[in-house]
Amino acid sequence: MIIREAKMADYPQIREIYLASRRQSFHWLNAEDMNLHDFDHDTLEEQIFLVEESNQILGFISLYVPDRFIHLLFVHPEAAGQGAGDLLLKHAIKVLGTPVTLKCVSDNHNALSFYQKRGWKAVVEEGEQGERYWVLVYDGM
Repeated sequence: MIIREAKMADYPQIREIYLASRRQSFHWLNAEDMNLHDFDHDTLEEQIFLVEESNQILGFISLYVPDRFIHLLFVHPEAAGQGAGDLLLKHAIKVLGTPVTLKCVSDNHNALSFYQKRGWKAVVEEGEQGERYWVLVYDGM
């Protein structure tokens, strides 16, 4: 697997991954309200890296560099559990330095477990009822 910065030519495939992953995992949202162009809106002003194998994009991560913030980390459902997410997370930490923060929806138990197994600490739960999320921090310790 290799990691590289995303190019505009990659966006159609990345949009598909973003949509497919959210529709499968975000059970608390209405899947019909999601569309391919959510990706463009949700990643404005962010640096995007992808992981690929045999010229197939497996997942991506988007970073808001000024705040050392990981905004999105998504792996195609068919590539889940193959190490792509872990590689993207390590790369983001290398790019951003520490401490790094991210937010994870409280109902996304699989993602919370993924981060905590890799040394991320849940600091505070915020948001309104039905839209709660954890702020997680990684300080490299």
